[in-house]
Amino acid sequence: MTSNDDFIVIKAKENGVNVIGLTRGSDTRFHHSEKLDKGEVMIAQFTDHTSAIKIRGKAIIQTKHGEVETDS
Repeated sequence: MTSNDDFIVIKAKENGVNVIGLTRGSDTRFHHSEKLDKGEVMIAQFTDHTSAIKIRGKAIIQTKHGEVETDS
């Protein structure tokens, strides 16, 4: 795991929100997925293996840079 302490907080605003981790490297692939129900919270971190996180469904995402809400 990387020494980077950055993480994001994802809070589901509806049932069935998908959180998908994408790999780092020359070939980007899905490597992990979670399904959240309304009100559930997930804390995710970027690592040596995770370069991106894709979120499907209504959710609030909080980072050190601010907060964003999906329009889904």
